[in-house]
Amino acid sequence: MLQYQTIPVTPFQQNCSLIWDDQTRQAAVVDPGGDLDVLLGAIQRLNLKLEQIWITHGHVDHASGAADLAEQLGGLPIIGPHPGDQFWIDGLPQQSVMFGFPPAETFTPTRWLHDGDTVRIG
Repeated sequence: MLQYQTIPVTPFQQNCSLIWDDQTRQAAVVDPGGDLDVLLGAIQRLNLKLEQIWITHGHVDHASGAADLAEQLGGLPIIGPHPGDQFWIDGLPQQSVMFGFPPAETFTPTRWLHDGDTVRIG
């Protein structure tokens, strides 16, 4: 059965979520906008195996931690957002400075999402 935990992150306190299969412990993180130490602590505490990063859209508070997290964990795949959000992803370094976030890197998702696509974990 799928489980989830919502973790407010960034100075905006936006919702980031961990979603996992309770039998396999395979997990995805949704919208890691920042506070990666908090997210990694929760992943460790819940004994999860993070396998994917899911991005719903490219705003700084939802996507600014994606590239760093993927790199820290050995190149995890980044799934989403829609290709129309590339503009926002390209602006992450400037947006992070403007809003007082830690430095953010741009990224190209491993897989773009389109209307009707699905994602899987577990």
